[in-house]
Amino acid sequence: MKKKVIEDNPKKERKVTSGPIRDKERTKARMIAAVGKVIQKKGYHALNGPNIALECGLNKALIWNYFGGLDQLVEAYLTQKDFWQIGDKGILEQMVTNPSAISISLIEELLKSQFDTFLKDKTKQKVIHWGLGEKTKALKNIADRREMLGEELFKHVDSKFENSENDLRATLAILVSSIYYISLQAKSTGSTFCGIDVNTEAGKERIQKTMRKILEQTFSDVQL
Repeated sequence: MKKKVIEDNPKKERKVTSGPIRDKERTKARMIAAVGKVIQKKGYHALNGPNIALECGLNKALIWNYFGGLDQLVEAYLTQKDFWQIGDKGILEQMVTNPSAISISLIEELLKSQFDTFLKDKTKQKVIHWGLGEKTKALKNIADRREMLGEELFKHVDSKFENSENDLRATLAILVSSIYYISLQAKSTGSTFCGIDVNTEAGKERIQKTMRKILEQTFSDVQL
């Protein structure tokens, strides 16, 4: 009688590289990417079913089958492009999961990352332009989620400013919105702002140094 051979190292199951679920996810990714391509080539006003379907080479009915509608597809794209949700997730997650780590330097690092991102990423620039000029459900949902994330951070530091004359929320509102505007203006026109050219390293450093000073002043009477 032959002895039964027991394999010490059984063969591993082959990784599935295709199938209904995986194929669906690939298709969805193509459609999301197509939204960005339409925005780049024709502008956000051209975002409609036929244009997106033409760009990705798929039937426009899949927009409704896979996403539930055009707004949901656009929202999926915007979520992938929103800096505050995916731009520098490491810093944001560190702040939310470990509030004791929140510091001037960490906030400064986040603002610098935002500044660099919006100076370099043309698609994000277009999305911000879009958000300033249009009112859509997708943009509103993204803005609301952004605010929810902000509240997660503020709830850990608001109490530290109860007896302070400085207003952290107002300070960050001014700094963040300034970064948006200075970045967009610099890339849209290529001109200076108050004589500072942030398209140059020297100009960008001047803005960053001043942001640091503003943060230091804001936290001057607060113990982190």
